[in-house]
Amino acid sequence: MKKLFSSLVLVMLFSSCVAQQQQWLRYEGAEGPGKGRHIVLVSGDEEYRSEEALPMLAQLLSKKYGFTCTVLFALDQGTENINPENQQNIPGLEQLASADLMLIMARFRELPDSQMKYVDDYLKAGKPVIGLRTATHSFHYSRNKTSPYAKYDFQSTVKGWEDGFGRVVLGETWINHHGIHGSEGTRALVNGIQLDAKNPLLNGVADIWCPTDVYTVRELSPGSQVLIYGQSTSGMNATAPVNLKKSVMPVAWTRTYSIEGGKTGRVFATTMGAAVDLVNEDLRRLVVNAVLWANGMEDKIPAKADVQPIGEYKPTMFGFGTHKKGLKVSSFTRK
Repeated sequence: MKKLFSSLVLVMLFSSCVAQQQQWLRYEGAEGPGKGRHIVLVSGDEEYRSEEALPMLAQLLSKKYGFTCTVLFALDQGTENINPENQQNIPGLEQLASADLMLIMARFRELPDSQMKYVDDYLKAGKPVIGLRTATHSFHYSRNKTSPYAKYDFQSTVKGWEDGFGRVVLGETWINHHGIHGSEGTRALVNGIQLDAKNPLLNGVADIWCPTDVYTVRELSPGSQVLIYGQSTSGMNATAPVNLKKSVMPVAWTRTYSIEGGKTGRVFATTMGAAVDLVNEDLRRLVVNAVLWANGMEDKIPAKADVQPIGEYKPTMFGFGTHKKGLKVSSFTRK
């Protein structure tokens, strides 16, 4: 009897422990233009450290601009252990039901239908989307090709969903590296080739250089407008000269989307945005401006947005297998 009682107690303690695991971050909005609005930031990539970048952006947006921000992570099943290499689990996507904006930086995810349902519902509602770096290839269905959400695959051939989420929603899917990955960076031609220098999205944005390389971009989907072009730099530092042998490519753009007869929503997408890219002040400013624009608040975009991170921000360099081991959701403090 004692053994049975002890076993029951252990089961109850284990169940309680699992139930108390922190599955996502939530930063309540302070005062600011975004007060009363909810942003869900979806991380989940193996290479560019979205699990470090998005908490930084969330804290900044909540404390300085008033948005309530929820950050989701790729987790080991049933734990709060962040594992960007787990492509099949991002708990908390039901938070999208109350979201005013989805900001996503994911790569090759194949999520269960029970989770993807919330992404699909969100997009059918025509709500705004911001996609950073690998968001163009957020989804890849290599196991469950019969899923109703396999059409989101970056290589989808489903009619009306050719090239998946990246092409249909963001405007482009993954093609290849235009720059030399790991050897060339991206120089944004903010004061060079652009369509509208007075666009409020560019307020205070003057100097962007990123250590990640330029992605190949074909002609963007209809409804897209290039905001900034970029050029490869012959080196991995901000003073490296541009590689004049390579053509310029769009590195940031806006568009509108609608899927399957749903409502129309705003999109901002950029092929920049790795955690180390966001060390650049003006890239952070561009993203903050985009958050306000996506929420229909372009009149609230400051002349030069305050984008100083809350606390120290020293992200890990991009690379496979280099993510911080042992990182948990509860590792992030609320400042």
